[in-house]
Amino acid sequence: VLRERLRSKEVLGPLAGIPFGVKDLEDVKDMVTSFGSIPYKDNVAREDSIQVARLKAAGAIVVGKTNTPEFGFTGFTKNRLYGITRNPWNTERTPGGSSGGSAAAVAGGMVSVATGSDMGGSIRIPASYSGCFGLKTSAGRIPVTYAPFSHAPQDPFPFLQIYGLLTLGPITRTVSDAALYLDCVAGSHPSDPDALPSPDRSFLNSLGNLPKGLRIGFSPTLGYAKVQKDVMRQVEDAVKCFEQLGHHVELWEGTLPDVGDAWSVLSNCELYTQLHKDLEKNRQEMGRTLVMSLDHARSLSLADQIEAQKVRTELNKIMEDLFEQFHLLLTPTMPTEAFGAKGPPPSEIDGHPIPLLGAVAFTYPLNMSGHPAASLPAGFTDNGLPAGLQIIGPRHRDDLVLQASYAYELVRPWHDQWPRQIA
Repeated sequence: VLRERLRSKEVLGPLAGIPFGVKDLEDVKDMVTSFGSIPYKDNVAREDSIQVARLKAAGAIVVGKTNTPEFGFTGFTKNRLYGITRNPWNTERTPGGSSGGSAAAVAGGMVSVATGSDMGGSIRIPASYSGCFGLKTSAGRIPVTYAPFSHAPQDPFPFLQIYGLLTLGPITRTVSDAALYLDCVAGSHPSDPDALPSPDRSFLNSLGNLPKGLRIGFSPTLGYAKVQKDVMRQVEDAVKCFEQLGHHVELWEGTLPDVGDAWSVLSNCELYTQLHKDLEKNRQEMGRTLVMSLDHARSLSLADQIEAQKVRTELNKIMEDLFEQFHLLLTPTMPTEAFGAKGPPPSEIDGHPIPLLGAVAFTYPLNMSGHPAASLPAGFTDNGLPAGLQIIGPRHRDDLVLQASYAYELVRPWHDQWPRQIA
């Protein structure tokens, strides 16, 4: 394809010839968007999603779709349509989810970049478990209203956001790849009223502009999380990197409010708005987790959703106060190493029971608040599995998150670290 473009003297974009994978929640024209769900196994997209269209316009080439749990609703990647996705670092473990196919493809060297989406950690979870760089962009940074797809030839169905929990972003080998990706896809679009304006400067060109002497907070637990001991050792060692770079790192001893129930209410309602018409027709072919989420949403009232939004407001106030004190906040990305490929997620950590969302304790609050966050490789556990460091930035400061990630990468590069069977 690239040779043909060169022969025709076509003006090449910044991603010319770069192969990329597309998470199977997102449309690529003339390819199936199955959502990892049997009822949609023949759902051929009529046009590209906004993100895919922009990547193609920059010259990148779609080489395939990447696997996802059904409608992206679990933190590990398994569905009844395409089966189990496994972690290249240990094929008995999961790469995470819901962008697990994208992370496995990048970690395994199939592609250097793949698309992801993140409603509760679905970019950062697999990036952490798979030893990649994953960027959850600010709410609105990349337009998330997908191009219409068709459940049936006569029934076009656009994906629309209600509560703004979902953001799009890349999983990549390096920070600079993610910055270039964002340069190509960020910016407003008429079909997404919540999309932010186009940035006034290049994310890639500003990577080296991290201010000196930043005040950086470090929260090992956000006040409530349990963390696997050897994961914490790797994260604490990674945090020291920022002190070595001349920044002031201080322990943040605050506690975020418990937003787990509120997140479940809003995320399940978000999904229900898309699928309620098909629920009864497809119930028998849908997976148990998806059906339970949809049934939960159907039982909720408008008052329940309003109460969830009140909790969200409380979280936002604490986050804004936090970023009056610090320029950045560091946490573990995941409290554990990757668990078994077939699931389920862990119910305890180092012998201590954890709540249902305890295995993703550091990720979903940022979907409620809309702040940008990245997961970076922080080292390896005693079992030789990747651990992740999460960098959280102030509202809309994707540039600062990328700059801090790049400075860290220069000191602690990971691009030459490969799973044993690949290296």
